[in-house]
Amino acid sequence: MTYTDKKKKRLFAGLAIFITLVHIIPFYILITTSLKAKGDFSSKWAFPEQISFENFSEAWELTNLGNSFINSAIITLFSAVLLIVLGSMAAYPLARRQTKLNKFFYFLFIAIMIIPPLTALVPLYNLVVDFGMMNTYEVAIFNNVAAFMPLTIFLYAGFIRSTIPKELEEAAKIDGASTLGIFFRIVFPLLKPITASILIISCVYIWNDYQFAIFFLQDSAMHTLTVSLANFFGSNQNKLNLVAAAALMSMLPMTILFLFLQKYFIKGLAAGSVKG
Repeated sequence: MTYTDKKKKRLFAGLAIFITLVHIIPFYILITTSLKAKGDFSSKWAFPEQISFENFSEAWELTNLGNSFINSAIITLFSAVLLIVLGSMAAYPLARRQTKLNKFFYFLFIAIMIIPPLTALVPLYNLVVDFGMMNTYEVAIFNNVAAFMPLTIFLYAGFIRSTIPKELEEAAKIDGASTLGIFFRIVFPLLKPITASILIISCVYIWNDYQFAIFFLQDSAMHTLTVSLANFFGSNQNKLNLVAAAALMSMLPMTILFLFLQKYFIKGLAAGSVKG
């Protein structure tokens, strides 16, 4: 290894450490704040001398996090299932059959990705009111599925084209397998890396969604975590320890999800974004 290569290696290592610190520092402040006892106004950089775990139970009760957790979990889970099943099934023919109609729909999905979701808020709100779907799980689930379906199809189609050989499907056809049988028995199990990437991207966004939840889930019984946390922070700005404890609890599910799926994330995202 030359001196120039060593210098580049050190530079990249230093840059990686700096980026890591930039991301870790906010979490450190969040943890130290959530553990501070009531009336502890010490520096946010200092770890509290007296740790107060009661902040978490108090924040859980005051913010009604239990109900909000259930709402967010239901919306995120069903949205993710529909995205994975419908998105992969829609992407399969678009990736394998290069007809003019399929190409048109494929590029239409790509074009939709460019449109900011909030531009459709007013007509979407009127439509939801007309159908009587305000404050329902269905409106949140369908909205999230519609918002992420173009990206899901784009990633699935690119992954199928670039990584799954057609010979596997041709061999299954010779053995008499149907198209659905080929997809669910052969193709779908091989989509694990890109499925993990889609789950992380979509679930994190859906779990943290505020802009649509505040409009369509106005009933307090239907509030998601982000809405409950925003309301709690607005009325308890002087109780940062409780706000930090609530925020820390709300981020744990997606953190755990990422830790379980991280080994597939980069691989799937890289493969799914080529040959699209």
